Amino acid sequence: MSTGSFAQRMAVRGALPRLTAGVSETIGIGFLAPLSGPVQSWGLPGLHGCQIWTESINRTGGLLIGGRRHPLRLVPFDCRYDAGLAREGVRKLVQDSEVQILLTLGGDILPPVIDYLTDRKLLTATLLPSDLSPDTPYLIAPSESHPIYTVTGIDWLARTRPDLTRIALCAQTDALGLPSLATYRAACAAAGIEVVREIRYDPQSRDADAIVGAMMADNPDILCWCTSHTPMVHALTEAAHAAGFKGQLLSCTLDDYPRLIARTSVSFMEGFVFQFPDFDDPALTEKAFFFNRPKDFYEEYQRRFPGSWTAVSWEYAAILDIWRVAVEHAGSVASLSVLAAMKQSGAVMHAFGPATWWGAEIFGIDNALIGDWPVVQIRDGKARIVAFGSIPDWLDRHGALLKAQMVELGQMWDQRQVRPHRNRVSLESA
Repeated sequence: MSTGSFAQRMAVRGALPRLTAGVSETIGIGFLAPLSGPVQSWGLPGLHGCQIWTESINRTGGLLIGGRRHPLRLVPFDCRYDAGLAREGVRKLVQDSEVQILLTLGGDILPPVIDYLTDRKLLTATLLPSDLSPDTPYLIAPSESHPIYTVTGIDWLARTRPDLTRIALCAQTDALGLPSLATYRAACAAAGIEVVREIRYDPQSRDADAIVGAMMADNPDILCWCTSHTPMVHALTEAAHAAGFKGQLLSCTLDDYPRLIARTSVSFMEGFVFQFPDFDDPALTEKAFFFNRPKDFYEEYQRRFPGSWTAVSWEYAAILDIWRVAVEHAGSVASLSVLAAMKQSGAVMHAFGPATWWGAEIFGIDNALIGDWPVVQIRDGKARIVAFGSIPDWLDRHGALLKAQMVELGQMWDQRQVRPHRNRVSLESA
């Protein structure tokens, strides 16, 4: 986030209530995500990144609020991407640990707890903007604009490889897979790439060979795994290798790609396109985040947690960095004050540059940050950023296509299941 001028900071602080009297000596950060199980690669590595970030802040004495330093305490809960465990975790984090912000993967674990979090006015950050709605004003997506950024990969392929005109898609039928499928559909329509086959599979499915066989039936130029869970991305990629596929591979994430290279080959993985870079990438040298040292963060992470770097290793920590600046501008950890500081302080700096608040057109509320996002390709066995695509520019040109596909797959905010107040379950008695 831009620090702004001294006068701007004073203006923001003057417009907000002074709530420092209620700030405890330490400030709790809740972390509700899968730390084990098939989705752990989108939770546990993020906790590692938050540990590095929190320790770096505490080495300076903590968050500076109203002229005083407050140490941070990071409180994790492993929900294993299970809705029932998420209810238990929220109760423990909010009631027992009194956290001031909750970080969560989001998706299918959020519906059972979001009403409770909203009633408590607890600032909650998700990695999935598709969780947003006008009914959840304290829910924000300031780090990852999933799945909207996936349009940049398709757009780049269409411009650099115009010979690729036919694609087969697959996605699991959950809160990660369906919005992703809608976005890839829209991106393909905008790029003039024909979708020749679409496979939707149960999230518990493990039959990658059958899925890939069906996808290859119409001789596509591109096989796309959308936002499949990491174990499935690996299984699908290995199945494509075993089936002798020679075309372009595309996925939202490609966690632990060295393992896939070892299990297939350097030549087979060459050119694989996805959306998440390693942070030692030369293209990130000038990016202003993580204290202007993304490579240092990456190297510290690799030193402490070797072999565990994934798409989310930095994302939760990036949320905390945006939150930190807003808290220090507002002089408060109260959700309303922090949100106001986020929205009033001008341009927000997210991981890949300046970003703006967006989302009303699709999610009913402007609580998602969008800006540039990298397109990453495997080159000589290493992930390298090949371009930065502008999400706002793409939406200006093709937003109607995205909305149409979201509507068709029932992913618009007003199509999602309403949570009537009379059916709420009290977390206090859970």
